[in-house]
Amino acid sequence: METTKMKNSIREHRFRQGEMSQQKLADLAGCTRQTIIALEQNKYLPSLMLALKLAHIFVCNVEELFQISFD
Repeated sequence: METTKMKNSIREHRFRQGEMSQQKLADLAGCTRQTIIALEQNKYLPSLMLALKLAHIFVCNVEELFQISFD
């Protein structure tokens, strides 16, 4: 059976933005630091709204921030 996984580059984007803290990103995105931690560890799939907010913060496309893989 094929499984679908999603990876992200949130951590890399944070560091490209002057080593933005997880808390600063959470504040900008309107979520908790724990949510950012879970996202970075690929333990949580964001809502469409959160994914769009994060892409907007990093001035990139959602596809640049989140990648889907099929195993």
